Amino acid sequence: HHMSDLTRQEISVLQGLSTPGKIQDFLDALPMNAEEDGDTCHSPRWVLRANKAHCTEGALLAALALYLRGEKPLLLDLKTKKTDQEHVVALFRKNGYWGALSKTNHAVLRYRDPVYRTVRELALSYFHEYFLVKDGDKTLLSYSRPFSLEPYDHEWMTSEENLFGLAADLDDSPHFSIVPASHRRFLRRASRVECLAASIPEWQAGKRMARVPE
Repeated sequence: HHMSDLTRQEISVLQGLSTPGKIQDFLDALPMNAEEDGDTCHSPRWVLRANKAHCTEGALLAALALYLRGEKPLLLDLKTKKTDQEHVVALFRKNGYWGALSKTNHAVLRYRDPVYRTVRELALSYFHEYFLVKDGDKTLLSYSRPFSLEPYDHEWMTSEENLFGLAADLDDSPHFSIVPASHRRFLRRASRVECLAASIPEWQAGKRMARVPE
């Protein structure tokens, strides 16, 4: 498990995240990494130290918490039209059903309970809420097969360098189309109230990332 590469403090924090729900609560409480100084793809070690994460960084941390509990560390990549940002989640299984852990600043694209029989079912659960807030255009195009972090040895847990190579491999891995090309014209835009609801951020950017009040 390469536990020896993690500090006692890191192991203590991660072992406290003993259920998917606790992992998700931890991700939600992490301030957003708004990448003010350019793109990042940090390891869980950096995230725990800096106390902030964006979606891929949060997914890596979630995968590590699951891995320490003897589960496979798997990511799922969700690809979009060029007009939108792609999303990455960590996958987990309970009794053969898939769920997902998600770090996001949006009201949608969040945690998924383990009720999905297949990864495709789970990926499709993100389709209807994956839209641009400004015009309701639905943008999700494809999803990856479960992407294992195990080939990356322990580097993905503790690297001080950005994991851009890993992110590129995830991006280049096999993906499955969601919308048949001939069906794009049948897609309805999200309505005004859906766009309004989806526009609520969890963290307000500013001098200090502040969480929207409960």
